[in-house]
Amino acid sequence: MKSWYTIRARGTGAEVLIYDEIGAYGVSAKGFLAELGALPDDAPIDLRLNSPGGSVFDAVAIYNALTRHAGTITVWIDGIAASAASYIAMAGDEIVMPENAFLMIHDPSGIVMGTAADMRDMAGTLDKIAASMTRGYALRSGRPESEIAALMASETWFDASDALDLGLATRMAEPVRIAASFDIARFRNAPPVLAELVTAQSAAIGDDIVPDENDVAGCDDPPTTPDPATKVPAGNVDQVDATDDPSRSHGQSEGVADENTLPGGAESGVTAANAAPDASAIRTEVIAHARAVIDLCRLAGQPQMAGRFLEEDAGLDAVRAQLLAAKAEADLQITPHHPQPGRSSTTRPWDDVIARTFRQKG
Repeated sequence: MKSWYTIRARGTGAEVLIYDEIGAYGVSAKGFLAELGALPDDAPIDLRLNSPGGSVFDAVAIYNALTRHAGTITVWIDGIAASAASYIAMAGDEIVMPENAFLMIHDPSGIVMGTAADMRDMAGTLDKIAASMTRGYALRSGRPESEIAALMASETWFDASDALDLGLATRMAEPVRIAASFDIARFRNAPPVLAELVTAQSAAIGDDIVPDENDVAGCDDPPTTPDPATKVPAGNVDQVDATDDPSRSHGQSEGVADENTLPGGAESGVTAANAAPDASAIRTEVIAHARAVIDLCRLAGQPQMAGRFLEEDAGLDAVRAQLLAAKAEADLQITPHHPQPGRSSTTRPWDDVIARTFRQKG
């Protein structure tokens, strides 16, 4: 089952990614909280968000669990933190927004079917949730709850500068290339620039499910800090220790076959016979390949397949082929049992119906 979150331990803490609709695909916050609880209490956490929101009940549970965590929490808004996702962001000790990222707050909504009593009960529940969320935003921003409540009622979108001014973010970062491939039509006041970005990316994905070999920059990769030794951003793949044996610079599990090959089977051009491999160059190639694979999987809507491709050291052409095959298998198959658009095969032409009617009356 597809999951909307990923939690992975690192040597110095943990990285948590919420890159989809919260609580989607039948995966509730229960699994998230179980994995989070397995981390050491004092482990620092990098929480990366690119989400349109989702289940407010799950979001409140996640927010409460994060605020109880003893370790430092740094939130990175890698694209969009809207609705319930923005509330989770408030649990960060530091909230970092790239200049072109967005944060949105609004009143919670829900659907109920039943009697008038059922609907009044739902209205009361939504009021309680809204009050709790208002307190969370107010606590972070230092603004009066009445001011926050008015902003929520009108569905307010903030860019990094606006969020910083209001106190909903603590630091602005350099712009990043983001993937806003979410359905934002549900929102009333989505910024026009965001709507244009979604439209443009949807059209691009429709034309070509995957980018070409040169498009290795992550559409929705988190902003990362360059390693001081190699100047290579780190964060989306496991770190490579430059002091290790260069012939296994990224480990067998990361898909580097030997010292003469790079991911995808490309020749490194350096062999042990004539020169020692450049650990920094190998690391750069490995990270670039990993990002390209992750990009392809995300654009194809199959992010869960990236890990397997990296373990198998699959080349980009092979990744494309398998993603296209997966997309073809996932397409809905229309069967004769389903109503079809257009005229049914059993429908008689009107002229035949009219002719038969007149013949019977004559």
